[in-house]
Amino acid sequence: MNKVRELLSQLEGNKLYQIIISNPKGKKEISKVKIRPIMIKEELLFQVSEWSNNQIFHKNLDKEEMTEQIIQYLEESFGQMELSSMDLQTTVLVSKKGKVTVKTKQIKNEKQIDLSHNKSKKYILSKDEPVPFLIDLGVQTKEGKIINSHYDKFRQINRYLEFVQDILPILPQDRKVNIIDFGCGKSYLTFALYYYLKVVCKKEINIIGLDLKEKVIENCNRLAKKYGYEDLKFITGDVSTYTGEGKVDMVVTLHACDTATDYALEKAIEWGAKVIFTVPCCQHEVNKQISCEQLSPILKYGLLRERVSALITDAVRANILEENGYQVQVMEFIDMEHTPKNILIRAVLDGKKRRTDIRKMTDLLNINTTLQKLMMDRGKE
Repeated sequence: MNKVRELLSQLEGNKLYQIIISNPKGKKEISKVKIRPIMIKEELLFQVSEWSNNQIFHKNLDKEEMTEQIIQYLEESFGQMELSSMDLQTTVLVSKKGKVTVKTKQIKNEKQIDLSHNKSKKYILSKDEPVPFLIDLGVQTKEGKIINSHYDKFRQINRYLEFVQDILPILPQDRKVNIIDFGCGKSYLTFALYYYLKVVCKKEINIIGLDLKEKVIENCNRLAKKYGYEDLKFITGDVSTYTGEGKVDMVVTLHACDTATDYALEKAIEWGAKVIFTVPCCQHEVNKQISCEQLSPILKYGLLRERVSALITDAVRANILEENGYQVQVMEFIDMEHTPKNILIRAVLDGKKRRTDIRKMTDLLNINTTLQKLMMDRGKE
């Protein structure tokens, strides 16, 4: 792969148009990959789009990460890469024995390359069409114009809906879709989910939002009634003791605090939910337990201990979901309003139970998370 590595090292991001990686070797989960350069906060990154089972999954990488990802694709999964830039058209072919052939020709490309992350962004929620909950949030004017100081929230809502858009084919098409949002809080993303699925996509849905705060729930129900959202209900309750649903297709838990996320995930697994979205928050449990002599140079610093513990917590959750038949992605999400937590775990039920080494890690670190205990109690570990 030295030829490929050298080719990519000479690549100028501002001249690159796109990279398409295709011709999968055998039966692979990912059937095609497309890569394009984007600018985010004045930093050149590369957006990688993976096609898998009629879905598209995205991630952003820097140039070095992109190079290593492409090498991995060509070594393990694909036999062809087409690289298009302003002045070159390059084809890379990889034989079954790993022989690499690179063919390059000069071209004159008149096409302007737009590195804007949003290009002339086609948002899922229109920038010009009034949406009741966006007006009440102060994101839109009554005429539908986005208020400049609230563009970040508008982009965040649309980013969330892009994740939802990817999984639409997974949801039931022949009946009402049942969704529960644990720890819904003020629920602007819950309202966004309802509006997108019910109003934009015309799907028959039923959404329940659950939170501990009675006044917040009262206000959410008032707003749902005001907007005429008849299939959106909010109830006061604790995630750990909630038993109200027998059949749930999609479970959402955005910043359910600490172990509340574990209870939500356990219930989602028990229900056999087809889709799970979780943005974990306040992972204190592992921080209190973790003990490992080999990691003591890291764990002796409070801030590093906290961050490592949070990542380990999310890794345990992701692996347990894989063990229980979910295809899992850990992705970057736009920061929420009151917290820097920006990891989103998206899990799609495919029934393939995967073996993991998560217990080796938790034994080494002397930790036992709530989700592990809950799954053990159910006899599923």
